[in-house]
Amino acid sequence: MIRTLLFIAAGLFSLVTTHASALELKDITFSTKEAGSVVFSHNKHLAKKSHRGTPAFSCASCHADKKSKKHYTMADMYKGQSCGACHNGKQAFDAHECSKCHQVKDIVYQVKETGPTPFSHKQHLAKIKDCSVCHTKLFKAGKNQPVTMAEMEKGKSCGACHNGKQAFDVNKCSKCHKNPELTYNTPPVNKATFSHAFHTQAYGCKECHSGLLKPDRKKNKRTTMAEMEKGSSCGSCHNGKTAFSVKGDCAKCHAGLKVPDKLTFKSKNGTVIGHFSHDFHTAVYQCSDCHTKLYPYGNGKRTSMKQMEAGKSCGACHDGNTAFTVKSDCLKCHKSS
Repeated sequence: MIRTLLFIAAGLFSLVTTHASALELKDITFSTKEAGSVVFSHNKHLAKKSHRGTPAFSCASCHADKKSKKHYTMADMYKGQSCGACHNGKQAFDAHECSKCHQVKDIVYQVKETGPTPFSHKQHLAKIKDCSVCHTKLFKAGKNQPVTMAEMEKGKSCGACHNGKQAFDVNKCSKCHKNPELTYNTPPVNKATFSHAFHTQAYGCKECHSGLLKPDRKKNKRTTMAEMEKGSSCGSCHNGKTAFSVKGDCAKCHAGLKVPDKLTFKSKNGTVIGHFSHDFHTAVYQCSDCHTKLYPYGNGKRTSMKQMEAGKSCGACHDGNTAFTVKSDCLKCHKSS
């Protein structure tokens, strides 16, 4: 009797294995509307072993008697349906770990004012495993409407986390946007440089953008030194109180600007007839007291003594009141023979 039962069992086992080997187990690709294609591998799942070394799953673990054509959402899976029955963080990785099944990629946003701005899924998923923190609470899985920085500052989009508590504040623009070092051509003097890296150590980007300057450099009107002296553009802070004044310390912005200690004036035949000391004068006055009120930067027109006596050039100050008069004390400027 026992031999008969063993024979029957052996025959049934042979029939089942033969039937299973006849099944073609292939990968299935699911096309999702917003999150790309998802590949399900039968072979990978059936190859899983339990702690005893036996197969962890059989076909019956997933497939019921009746075929279901129902489409399951991620929300359904989070509730334990479909893949979520096993992918609950206990039997297998949690369904919230979307990148295990869905392909994620870095995104580059084309921002008109500041240029290409990258977003790295990889960096964010290294810290936040649960994709549902952003999707779909903050973002659809597909394309989203652009959000302004002002809206982010109110908690929209990236600003929901980047609020200075959960993550760096959205005011730290250089964390996402490129902040180039700017160079301005300012003939006849040396080029002026502006360092974003230096300024953003002390100030937030919004303190200049877009109150004083627009983020898009091309849309900013060129500002003269005279306008800056009245508080426009850089002069809003560089007023001698908040920061050094634009009226002096010119070499701090005009890179490599060398102000000669002494200017030497020569006659037509090359004879030295006078000197002017920058060091002496800038100890008392600011650069803007002379430039460009009295002199253009670079080589200005030659001024005669008669013109000076009438208040031109040096004579604007050397009038006998502000400083000694150009009408006397000639040897203070002119070299004696």
